[in-house]
Amino acid sequence: MVKIAIVGRPNVGKSTLFNRLAGRKLALVDDRPGVTRDRRFAMGRLGDLDLELIDTAGFEDVADESLEARMRRQTERALDEADLALFVIDAREGVTPLDKSFATLLRRRGKPVILVANKAEGRAGDAGWAEAFGLGFGDPVAISAEHGEGLSELFDAIDAARPAEPVPETEGGEPPLRIAIVGRPNAGKSTLLNRLIGEDRLLTGPEAGITRDAISVDWDWNGRRVRLVDTAGLRRKARVTEALEKLSTADAIRAITFAEVVILVMDATHPFETQDLQIADLVEREGRALVFVLTKWDLIEDAAGRLKACQETADRMLPQLRGAPLVALSAETGRGLERLMPAVAKAHADWSTKVKTSDLNAWLHLAIERHPPPMVNGRRIKPKYVAQTKARPPTFVLFASRAAAMTDSYKRYLVNSIRQSFDLPGTPVRLAVRAGKNPYADDLDGKRSSPRPRKAPKAEAAKPGPGRARPSSPSRSARAPAGRGPTRPKRGPRS
Repeated sequence: MVKIAIVGRPNVGKSTLFNRLAGRKLALVDDRPGVTRDRRFAMGRLGDLDLELIDTAGFEDVADESLEARMRRQTERALDEADLALFVIDAREGVTPLDKSFATLLRRRGKPVILVANKAEGRAGDAGWAEAFGLGFGDPVAISAEHGEGLSELFDAIDAARPAEPVPETEGGEPPLRIAIVGRPNAGKSTLLNRLIGEDRLLTGPEAGITRDAISVDWDWNGRRVRLVDTAGLRRKARVTEALEKLSTADAIRAITFAEVVILVMDATHPFETQDLQIADLVEREGRALVFVLTKWDLIEDAAGRLKACQETADRMLPQLRGAPLVALSAETGRGLERLMPAVAKAHADWSTKVKTSDLNAWLHLAIERHPPPMVNGRRIKPKYVAQTKARPPTFVLFASRAAAMTDSYKRYLVNSIRQSFDLPGTPVRLAVRAGKNPYADDLDGKRSSPRPRKAPKAEAAKPGPGRARPSSPSRSARAPAGRGPTRPKRGPRS
């Protein structure tokens, strides 16, 4: 159980977030500031985390005996009771002097703080999100409490910041690897889960639609805790008419949102149909790691030829997931099952990748030398600096002159080059392009390191750039982008 205080200045959406996490409308919500005055408590759940929530009044910088001052003392009591604080700002308005004042108060109290940039739907909150780095609480989590966007990222932040709790059944307190098993009806999802855990935990049969709820099963794989979630079959939206199936579909989509790795199960006799492609696209848009699984492989005669054809179909129909793992198996007999979990672990590791800023900027120098940005209105766009802002999925910010004029095709070239240069096949990669130089390079650079060692790039451009990565942390190294052309630049990286 994690006790969380939701704090911030008035009218930033604290009560809306409180209601969203509680799962029901408990706190009054209105456009007028100051509706909440007293602390409000509720139990909530985010993913597999049990939460004790405290809604607080908007912070006012006063110290007398007025109503606002008494409301502020209520907020301070909530902070004293809580394990951590969700510091909410309005991303559309940006960071205000009152936000800065409250940030100073939070630093004095010494509690763990997660910075939440609310109202960040669309692009209206991009500027406020970037400005929030200056408050000094690390990477802000962009959400929309009203629309439920960004909750998976908020879950990751809370899970990382919460106090460690004893886990009696295991020696370590590492959270379980969350895996959602999804696919069309009757593709063999429940049979696969039963085969993995070695028992008939879930009902199976030839009838489609046996599974209705998203069923969570805890499992141990080679000493690693795993939480498997079996879901109802997903059909085309036009075919979903019954209320119960709508609820089951919503539950399955929710399981995708809170998973780390998604296993997309397909019948090997009819793989990559329209609905399979739509599910894969949903997983990519949610930013989850993906593994394709072809079940009923014991029914296939030309196994090698069919596997090659399926891989080519996946790369052609889903170029944004090119190179995602493809595992062929039979859940009925267990044939090929030993290849599934190593593929899941590899996809999860790639999804969690962190890259040193110096390697990123060495890569950027090589990428633009191989393929310079196009001319727009007679002027060339000049990329200046790139840094990773988060992992899971790997997310990068590129600072460039005339950023708004950069074409989508050139962004795709950069994203594909990142995937190839840093060995991230099939991993969702996010790239945001912003104007100017990086205003918080030191903050980002000091935090970026990789969990797995990579060979240093052979090109001269791999020498340390303007960033300063931690020397004790291994990192993924840059490689020259694919295609012809020199792999060793004639000069070092631009500063």
